[in-house]
Amino acid sequence: MLIKSKKFERRISLNRKTRDGILSFCKMNHPNEGILILRGKSKRGNLLIDGLVVPPFSETGADFAGFPHNPLPLDPSYVGIVHSHPIGSAEPSLTDLNNFFGLISIIVKSPYEDDDLFGWDSDGNEIPINIV
Repeated sequence: MLIKSKKFERRISLNRKTRDGILSFCKMNHPNEGILILRGKSKRGNLLIDGLVVPPFSETGADFAGFPHNPLPLDPSYVGIVHSHPIGSAEPSLTDLNNFFGLISIIVKSPYEDDDLFGWDSDGNEIPINIV
């Protein structure tokens, strides 16, 4: 018996205050990368992101940002991560894709303005971001 699974077209809805927090965090950490955990809810392919968490024991530098996943509590509201790319494009690197966490990744490129946020899935496909 074949089971058809519906493939949802993923969309990201980002709360305005959360977007402002992301941009402020990236600007504060420049010229180093910054990294945060995204909190929200996923329903039928639409992710509503309404909160941020600073990951414990995170490490950042000019060309890397990461954190160990084992000290994190099991929290179903963690839907992905956001990190900055101080130099270059907002496309995910191979390292970004290999260290994917959650359902989505948002990459913010310098100069960290409203149009500098880009959403990605674990395959490196771009996901549109709507500000709500």
